[in-house]
Amino acid sequence: MVELLLIGIGTGNPDHITREGIAAIRAADLILIPRKGAGKSDLAGLRERIITDATDAPPQIAYFDIPARRAEDGYLKGVDEWHDAIALRWQAAMEDHPDTARVALLIWGDPSLYDSSLRIAARLDPQPKVRVIPGITALQALTAAHGIPVNALGAPFLVTTGRRLRDEGWPPAVDTAAVMLDGECSFRALDMSDYHIWWGAYVGMEEQILVAGPLAEVADQIVETRARARTDHGWIMDIYLLKKRGN
Repeated sequence: MVELLLIGIGTGNPDHITREGIAAIRAADLILIPRKGAGKSDLAGLRERIITDATDAPPQIAYFDIPARRAEDGYLKGVDEWHDAIALRWQAAMEDHPDTARVALLIWGDPSLYDSSLRIAARLDPQPKVRVIPGITALQALTAAHGIPVNALGAPFLVTTGRRLRDEGWPPAVDTAAVMLDGECSFRALDMSDYHIWWGAYVGMEEQILVAGPLAEVADQIVETRARARTDHGWIMDIYLLKKRGN
């Protein structure tokens, strides 16, 4: 049985990978690296750098192209079909290397938080033995960069997505929400006078950008900064924490 290693690598800083993650890279016979198009080639390059830094004798690397995601039949169905398509790419890459016992993927952040690698792995046939190596999440990197706790004393917080914030508004019964996967600056759908925001892009990386302040005062700055950074780099990964003011 093939062992599939899902290795959390943090937010792009090679120093974020744990000693357990380094050991897993060294133990792998094959590492699969996704390609997301020419404009995002440095994402593959960062994975290659992590692999090179982790071992003097890098394992074999196989590249696969990420299929396009369709949304004609709705968001959830589109994501489900997209995961099916990615699983087929993983399967084909593994079948091209039939003698490998340990296959690894380097997962941005951590495989447990708003990442679909475990769901994609569950689609593989035959099923590999899956091992998860945890990584630093974007939320951890964001709060560390701003030097803030994620929650108030004894209080809960919610991790959600930009889509849900736009569609459903502020979540009930919480004063703090971390928002991920937001390509549309969905905080603009809120009554901005009620919130404070801590925003970060490329958190933990050399390119890191941070903005914090009352949402009404910094929202336009974040929108403009985000658009400019995406143009400059060809891609962007960002996350933000919102707190109701006065809490």
